[in-house]
Amino acid sequence: MLHENTSIVSGGAASNKVKFNRHILVDQFGYRPGDPKVAVIRDPQIGYDANDHFVAGARYQVRHAEDGSVVFEGLPKPWNKGVMEASSGDRGWWFDFSSVSAPGNYFIFDIVNKARSATFKIDQKVYSDILVAATRMFYYQRSSFAKQLPFAESCWLDAPAYLGPNQDTAARDVTDIRNISKVKDLSGGWFDAGDTNKYVTNAAPVVHQLLTAFEQNAAAFALSSKIPESGNGVPDVLNEIKWEIDWLKKTQYSDGSALLKVGAIVWAKASPPSLDKSERFYVPSCTASTIAIAGIFAHASYVYIGIPNLLSDAADLKYRATKAWNNYTGIKTKQIHCDSGAVHAGPADQNAETQDSEAVVAAVYLFALTGEVIYNDYIKAHYRMLRPYRDIGWSRYDPEQGEALLFYTRLSFADPELKRAITNDKRRDMQVNNKIYGFDESDDLYRNFLHDSQYHWGSNQVRANYGNSNMDATAYSNSVEDAHGYQMRALDTLHYFHGVNPFAKVYLTNMYEYGATSSVNEIFHAWYRADSKHWYGAKSKWSDAITSECGPAPGYVPGGPVANAVWAGISASIVPPAGQPPQKSYRDWNHDDWERSWIINEPGIYYQSAYLKLLANFAH
Repeated sequence: MLHENTSIVSGGAASNKVKFNRHILVDQFGYRPGDPKVAVIRDPQIGYDANDHFVAGARYQVRHAEDGSVVFEGLPKPWNKGVMEASSGDRGWWFDFSSVSAPGNYFIFDIVNKARSATFKIDQKVYSDILVAATRMFYYQRSSFAKQLPFAESCWLDAPAYLGPNQDTAARDVTDIRNISKVKDLSGGWFDAGDTNKYVTNAAPVVHQLLTAFEQNAAAFALSSKIPESGNGVPDVLNEIKWEIDWLKKTQYSDGSALLKVGAIVWAKASPPSLDKSERFYVPSCTASTIAIAGIFAHASYVYIGIPNLLSDAADLKYRATKAWNNYTGIKTKQIHCDSGAVHAGPADQNAETQDSEAVVAAVYLFALTGEVIYNDYIKAHYRMLRPYRDIGWSRYDPEQGEALLFYTRLSFADPELKRAITNDKRRDMQVNNKIYGFDESDDLYRNFLHDSQYHWGSNQVRANYGNSNMDATAYSNSVEDAHGYQMRALDTLHYFHGVNPFAKVYLTNMYEYGATSSVNEIFHAWYRADSKHWYGAKSKWSDAITSECGPAPGYVPGGPVANAVWAGISASIVPPAGQPPQKSYRDWNHDDWERSWIINEPGIYYQSAYLKLLANFAH
C-alpha cells in the first residue's frame, strides 16, 4: 500500500512516470463505457488550501495507463465562466471525455503542467467489486460473531464480541436492573455506527433501503460477499439482512411490542470489540420500536417469499409483523420518552409524528403481503403524513417513507386513484426547481449540488439519497431526455463519492486494493480507533490506512462534511474542518476526546445503506 501523497502512485507503467495531482479529478474506480465522463479540474480560492492554486493547461489528454498512448485529446472548459463556487471555495474547469468508451485503464494528462489524474478503469462492471466491498461493511459490523479466516481478511480478525458475563446473551432491563426475570438473550445484530450499540428504530431505514435495493437491482448483488453464508442459495445481501432481522426478532415481546435499544451504560473504549467486557443493558418496549419492526418484518417477508430457502422465515415474519401492528395500533397515546440516555450513546426515541409516518410504511408492506383492506384504508387515510409531504426531494430524509409510497404505486391490486395521486405528487416534486432533480451545469463545480443547509452531521447520507431520489425519478419521468438527466445526476453523485470532490478523496475507507488512489484513511470507530490505549497512547494497528499496520476495514462510508463545524462542536483550532466552505468542512482524522472527530467521520449503517442503494443501480 502506497502513501496517497507519494509522487508516484501505482496504476500502470506509464502512469507511474507522472506525478498524481489532486487538482485533476476523476472517479478513481472508473466509468461504464456508455456513461458520461467528465473530469473536474480545481483551482482553490477560499479555505485551508486557498494558496494551492492550479491553472489548467490549454489541452488535456486521455492516456492508457500501461503504455501512455493517447486515445483522446481536447480542451478543458471553464466552469460557469470562471467564477468561484461558494460552497467549495474553488473555481475550475471541466474536461469531457465521454467519447472514450473502450475498456481499459487510463489517466487524464495535463500537457502543460505535466500532471495527471488518478488512474481509472472503463468497464461495464467497474462498480461490481466496489459494491461487494461496501456490502462487507455490515459483516464487520456484526455483533456476537467471530471475524475469522477465510471470511475476514487477516488484518480484521476478532473473536465474537459481547458474549461474556452480563453481556448480550444475558442483557438486563436498564429500568429494572435487579430483576433477573427480565434478562434477555439479545445477541446478534449489527453495531449501529462507530459505537457498538444496537438500535431498533435506527435499523428501519437501513433494512428497508437494502431490501429495496435488492428488489430493484437483484442482479447487482449476484457476486459473493465472501461471508460464511455465501453459497447457501440466498443472495448475500439478504443473508446479511437476515443477520440483523434474526436479532430484531429477539427484541420482540410475546405481546408483539419490541424493545428499543441495546448497549452499555459506560463509554467503552476497548479495541477490537471482543475486548470490551462492559455489561450490557436494554431499553424496554416502546411504540416507536414496535412500529419499526412491523414495517421491517412485513417488508422482509414480502421479499423472502421469492427466495425458496427463506419461505419459512417469510411466514414467521408475516405473523410477527401483524402482531407488532396490532400492538402499536392498540396503544392510543404513543410513547415518545422511552430512552432516558442511560444506555449510551445516541437517543433512539421518535416523536409521535414520525411514528405515525412509520405506521404508513408498515401498512404498505402489510397490504402488499396480505391484500387486506384494513391496511389499504390506513394508507389512504394517512399517506400525506409521510416525509415527502413535509419536505422537498421525496426521499432525501427518512428514505424508507418515500420508497414505500413509490412501492405502493407498483402494486397491481392497489387503489388506482391513490396510485395516480402519489405518482402525480412525485412528478410535481420533480418539476419544482429545488435543485435536487436533474442536472444543471451552473449548479456545482463538482457536478453534484447539495444545498448548504444539508452539510450537517451525516451529510453523505443525504447526498446519497439525493442520488437515490433521482434514480426513483427515472421511472416517473415524462421523457427520455428527463430520465437521462436524472440518471446523470445520480451517476455524478457516485463520482463525487469516488473522488470528484474538493479533497480528491474516495469517501470510502481503505479502498486502495480496489483501485483508489486517495481514499479515506481514518474514521471514528470503537474498533478502528486512533490509539490502543485511553486517549493518546500507542497508535493502534487499525488507526490509519497509510501509517498503521492495517487501517480500518475497506468500504466504510463516513458521515461527511459538516458546515459550521465549530458550532457543531469541533474546536476552531482544527482546520479543516473549522472555518471552511461547506464542501471542505471535512478532515481525515479520528481523535475521540476533545477533538470530537465523530461529528465529521463516524460511519453509520444508515449512511452505508443509502450509498449501497445508489451504487446498486450501476453495478450490474
